[in-house]
Amino acid sequence: MLDTTPLTLAVDHFADRLRAAPQSRLQRGAAAEALALAREMSVRAQRIEAPSATPREMPDAGMFAAADQITVAAHDLALVLLNETQLKEAVELVAEAQKRAGV
Repeated sequence: MLDTTPLTLAVDHFADRLRAAPQSRLQRGAAAEALALAREMSVRAQRIEAPSATPREMPDAGMFAAADQITVAAHDLALVLLNETQLKEAVELVAEAQKRAGV
């Protein structure tokens, strides 16, 4: 079984930073960056689970839900990852998004 702890730790840290961020930081793009990450992780999970199905897009639940959305999407992805390469890519996605979000 694949140990996905690096992914869950990375996304939990990013989510905590988003929750602690002021509204102005969220409005300046941190929330949008988090939503984009959540959507990408959601699509990746759906493609692994059902490669022939059209992925559904995660809805925008608002800037104050962004932390929860990345957490849910990452935990869903962690459940279906097949190998270390996919895990490494997912962790890198989180790190890159957090850097762009500035939190």
